[in-house]
Amino acid sequence: MLTLSCPHCGSRSAHPLRRALTKFTVFFIPLFVVRSEYSVQCTYCGVSSRLSKQQAGELAGERVV
Repeated sequence: MLTLSCPHCGSRSAHPLRRALTKFTVFFIPLFVVRSEYSVQCTYCGVSSRLSKQQAGELAGERVV
């Protein structure tokens, strides 16, 4: 959870940082990650914003793999 100012509504509220993975599967067995996407969502208004891997790492204050 990050406390950020929302670019849509302007309120300073909690924003969960999320990572969505798309995996290549064979017979429902995940083999490897094809793509990963990062996003934050304002808990006040619900607007979601996509982030690059670098932006997500900077917001989290660590290196994101």
